[in-house]
Amino acid sequence: MNPNMLNKLKKMQKQIQDAQEQIESSEFTGKASGVTVIMQGTRQVIDVKIDEALLEEVELLQDAILLAVNDALGQIDKTQEETMGQFSGGMGGLGF
Repeated sequence: MNPNMLNKLKKMQKQIQDAQEQIESSEFTGKASGVTVIMQGTRQVIDVKIDEALLEEVELLQDAILLAVNDALGQIDKTQEETMGQFSGGMGGLGF
């Protein structure tokens, strides 16, 4: 492999690593029916906020928590696809 191509690949690898670190350090907020879930890009839940009115409606609360978590996970997935997709544009011939 020629040195110019190797340097380009190293640069791209660094950009991908930086982008992934940025996603992992970002916070994503999922919301549903009085429940807010804050999650890091690492998919770790860091906070859950529940509207007190939901405390007497266990089934509604359970559903809202599931929806809020899935909302935050969906945001992480979308951000990863958008961010990482920019790196695969011209790499079709290399198996990316």
